[in-house]
Amino acid sequence: MALIKFPTRTMNTDSVNPFVNSIFDNFFNESFVSDRLITRVPAVNITETSDAYSIELAAPGLKKEDFKINVDKDLITVSVEKTEESTEEDKVFSKKEYSYTSFSRSFSLPESVDYNNIDANYEDGVLCLKIGKKEEAIVAKRMIEVK
Repeated sequence: MALIKFPTRTMNTDSVNPFVNSIFDNFFNESFVSDRLITRVPAVNITETSDAYSIELAAPGLKKEDFKINVDKDLITVSVEKTEESTEEDKVFSKKEYSYTSFSRSFSLPESVDYNNIDANYEDGVLCLKIGKKEEAIVAKRMIEVK
């Protein structure tokens, strides 16, 4: 096995071509990756109780009419496609601003889901989906008497 030592920042590599190094440092920094390469999707919390599953999506700035929730076999998909256009005309110039928000999240549903018992509620920027379980899947709790 051969070890190859690459130049580090402690060596004066900027003296070779400082323009190229600064371009690549700025181009591949963390904000570039987080802003442009990673798809922006809302954060999700998934919980399970004895009688239902709960999915919470953090999606502030939207309206309940913006959401589309589809259930197809064992897959539930939450999507938003919102386009806003506003035009302001002042004096001699015209200014247009476009705002486009779009995402789609899909979740696999287990066999224990009651498809007739799915509710959605959007409040304070959080979309809450409550997905009920079938009666057979709900574990009955009871006390066992010791004899």
